[in-house]
Amino acid sequence: MTGILDDRANLAGKTAVLLGGGGGIGSAVSLALAEAGVDLLIADLDASSLAQTIDRARSVGVVADGRVLDATAPAELDAFFDWVGSMTSRLDILVNIVGGTRRQSMLDASPEDDARAIQRNYGYVIQSIRRAVPLMRKGGGGGSIVNFTTIEAHRGAAGFAVYAGAKAATTNFTRSLAVELGPERIRLNCLAPDTTPSQGNIDALPPEIRAAMAGVPPEARSKGLDMYIPLKSAPTAIALANSVLFLASDLSAFVTGQTLHVDGGTWAASGFLDWPFGDGFLPVPMAGTLRRLYGGADETGDGRAP
Repeated sequence: MTGILDDRANLAGKTAVLLGGGGGIGSAVSLALAEAGVDLLIADLDASSLAQTIDRARSVGVVADGRVLDATAPAELDAFFDWVGSMTSRLDILVNIVGGTRRQSMLDASPEDDARAIQRNYGYVIQSIRRAVPLMRKGGGGGSIVNFTTIEAHRGAAGFAVYAGAKAATTNFTRSLAVELGPERIRLNCLAPDTTPSQGNIDALPPEIRAAMAGVPPEARSKGLDMYIPLKSAPTAIALANSVLFLASDLSAFVTGQTLHVDGGTWAASGFLDWPFGDGFLPVPMAGTLRRLYGGADETGDGRAP
């Protein structure tokens, strides 16, 4: 028996292509779609994670298959979509999850580093959509394309300049193409995560920062998130997967050209942090925090303003 949300979402029986859908956040997205009755064709670099995700998807009764490949390599991506065209007569959903970066000064990066970052976070998205749209047209019923972007596409991200620029390009490309393909009922939207725990987010930090953080007690790391995230906890991979379900489904039938920020409120806060020691939400620390950090605490020693 299906419920009202299943009926209105209208996902069962549809077919989705997921680039980067084998492990981590991608696996959560793939399995959420499978549980909604969507057949899956998945590309991923990690053969082991891809095989596990396919097996789990099949266990809930959908058709699932995949290929191990580098989606940022144009020849490999073309071969994948040739295979997709041979496997299905319809394509309803495309999710472009592949992306990533590492913290690095722009002036320390080589032109080759820049080219890789742009291809990984923007270039392959163009090719993926170019190949997917004709398959959606064959079905005659439109489709939904979800591109993963990031909060860094919407703010100045020191140490991530080329990555942020590439993701901003993906965001506006998505918006522009939503207008272009609107008459064909092909919708395009972006999902913008921020602090979701993932291996990719950890790998983006330099080794020295990762090593330093390893020595910070878990409760202290949690306090840092409390200051940064208004909802006081980082969105999970499941939270991102649920948002993809919404954007892929008929629940968002008239949503196109939008960016959905799944970040616990960090984009809404835009620099307002919940500073400790009585300061509360402000863009800069005030007396309580400054006294605790730099001295001059009041007689109680708790750092609060007298």
